[in-house]
Amino acid sequence: MADRYALRKELPQSWSIIDVFTGQPAVVRQRVMVGMSPRDAEDMVAQMNARDVKRRERAERKT
Repeated sequence: MADRYALRKELPQSWSIIDVFTGQPAVVRQRVMVGMSPRDAEDMVAQMNARDVKRRERAERKT
């Protein structure tokens, strides 16, 4: 299963999390995931992809 979210370097030490399906910055709890430190961005993208895998697995079981 492909990851839904990826990192994109904007400036030195500034990263965004991108929804690879839409090409747009991801939004979590009404916060746009841009201008993040490398460490925060890496941690968040890993969490977001893990949650997305679980969500898609649940959706597949329902069909």
